[in-house]
Amino acid sequence: MTPGSRALSRRAAGLTVVAAVLGSVLAGCAGAPPAPHPQAAPAVPPPVLSVAQTTTVLGDLGKVLTAGDAALDSNALTARVMEPALAMRHAEYLRAQATNGQRPPTALPTSAQAVIEPRTSGWPRTQVVVSVQPDDLQAPRLLVLQQTTPRDPYRLWGWARLFPGVSMPATATPGAGSPVLPADASSLSVRPDQVMPAYADVLSNGDASASASQFAPDPFRTSVTSARQTLATNVKDVGNAAETYTPDPAPLTVIGTVDGGALVIGKVTTTSTVSITVGGAKLSLSPVESALAAASEATQSLVRTYTDVLVFRVPPAGSTAQVQLVAAEAVLTAVTAQ
Repeated sequence: MTPGSRALSRRAAGLTVVAAVLGSVLAGCAGAPPAPHPQAAPAVPPPVLSVAQTTTVLGDLGKVLTAGDAALDSNALTARVMEPALAMRHAEYLRAQATNGQRPPTALPTSAQAVIEPRTSGWPRTQVVVSVQPDDLQAPRLLVLQQTTPRDPYRLWGWARLFPGVSMPATATPGAGSPVLPADASSLSVRPDQVMPAYADVLSNGDASASASQFAPDPFRTSVTSARQTLATNVKDVGNAAETYTPDPAPLTVIGTVDGGALVIGKVTTTSTVSITVGGAKLSLSPVESALAAASEATQSLVRTYTDVLVFRVPPAGSTAQVQLVAAEAVLTAVTAQ
């Protein structure tokens, strides 16, 4: 793990789904043809992609990532990568260039060991893929792909590393698909649209947060807390440091699990600010920070912005289990020096 990306290692398992379509047969005879009887719409929407379609989507994503990674050019990614993943990858390309390849982009295998398909008839649609283990033997990734409209391809929205020792909850059996729950679903121990704000408050206030008891301990929170304390210590002679954690207004998706709970996936923006209060003092930027800020030092303030992709396992209402962060990724995506 490096402070620049706060990368974390995780493991998981999941399920795949398939979809089938029937054609029709027309037979002729001397009499008048029978009146057509259109099939009623299914009460439960089918899974949105078949195994073969998912394989094609991942293959197309893999080709784009290979091209972009080889050239360290985020412009090569736009056909199959969207925000926030696009900004995350762009920052990683700058990082690789600034460190002469010593800190390459995160390995993102596009071969799946498990796929969680949504069961929905609407858009946008979000698919979750548990990748195989990367060649560098780090933890498998959770790849989050989204189709914005019926005419758009599936594109990579974000990725997260699965925590070691944390198992993914069981999802629907092959062919069934997993239900997509609304952001205000009352069937969970914590409403999906309250998970990210509550966790952000825990990051800010630790055990003093009113939501602290709702969340199980996790490596990401430990890493964030440790890094914040270290930063405050390192800059105390020239100024002070503060961090804020801002969740998106709503989770990206809420996918139901077999036990009645759900996976809640979303994004939090971490803003780390160092204010220089001692006259004549300055902070020298690291090569990665310099590449993002287009500056080599700060004499007034240094602001670093991290894009955090978080995946939570939320138990059903009435459960005594805590909400568990099962995967996370944090990438330094912007730096401002004054």
